[in-house]
Amino acid sequence: MHNYRLFAIKDLGDLSYFLGLEVLYTDIGLFLTQAKYATGILLRAKLYDSKPVSTPLAPHESFTVHGTPFSDPTLYRSLVGALQYLTITRPDLSYAVNQLSQFLQNPTIDHFRAVKRLLRYIKRTLSFGLTYSHPHKPCVIGYSDADWARCLDTCRSTYGYSIFLGGNLVS
Repeated sequence: MHNYRLFAIKDLGDLSYFLGLEVLYTDIGLFLTQAKYATGILLRAKLYDSKPVSTPLAPHESFTVHGTPFSDPTLYRSLVGALQYLTITRPDLSYAVNQLSQFLQNPTIDHFRAVKRLLRYIKRTLSFGLTYSHPHKPCVIGYSDADWARCLDTCRSTYGYSIFLGGNLVS
């Protein structure tokens, strides 16, 4: 004997906004963006009116644990954490956010300066996101890259990868 309970549900229509993700329906599929969420980060950091830049990091930027400690590590951690969530629809931010995440314990002024630069890049690219189209054939393709001994403090390597399903980035 089963004891089932009935729940009333309501169809709210097509998904448009969920947990900071904006979903736009196009002729070819879906476009996911976090423009509203990114704007909130810029406002919280007081950088909404800042001058935009064209790259997430300065050319040839390398980070090290050495330097003058940043006066508000909690702010640094909060902003980098928010940026980690933004990488869901912004894979162009992943490398920079990963680099900055390695210094959450003891950020320096140089690390915070890089966070501000990354936010200025986001200001320029607020409308960026991911397009998911209907795949013509469901093939899986992966790419990877490595930078041997990139970390200046430990001489460890860094790497990145992308996995596509039917031409759509999934990881």
